[in-house]
Amino acid sequence: MKVVKQTDVIGTDRDINWGNGKSYRMLVESDGMGYSIHHTVVYRGTSSLLEYKNHLESAYVLSGYGEIETMDGTKWSIGPGDLYVLDKHDKHYLKATEQQDMIILCVFNPPLKGTENHNLRDGESSGY
Repeated sequence: MKVVKQTDVIGTDRDINWGNGKSYRMLVESDGMGYSIHHTVVYRGTSSLLEYKNHLESAYVLSGYGEIETMDGTKWSIGPGDLYVLDKHDKHYLKATEQQDMIILCVFNPPLKGTENHNLRDGESSGY
């Protein structure tokens, strides 16, 4: 059995500032579970073009509000209690409203090593 406390992750190599937010990598590849779990903070008022070419992601919104937009222009408003699933390595915009940060619990399969980071360049999607 393991218990992982967020306070134990803060300030370590599992505490990643990815530009438009923070990712606390609570469970990673070296933990041997076959998936990784991340406590993700998306800073309010940000928009990030993301695409995970090597991982599938399920993301459960715990607090805050925002929007997911796919490349064909389809948009979904998201908020607490909503789950979005990137089951086809979907390239997408993740946007947080101006009012508050979004907190999202993310699960990646296969698991991330834990030190991956985004490179948010204009016009290019970022992912790992």
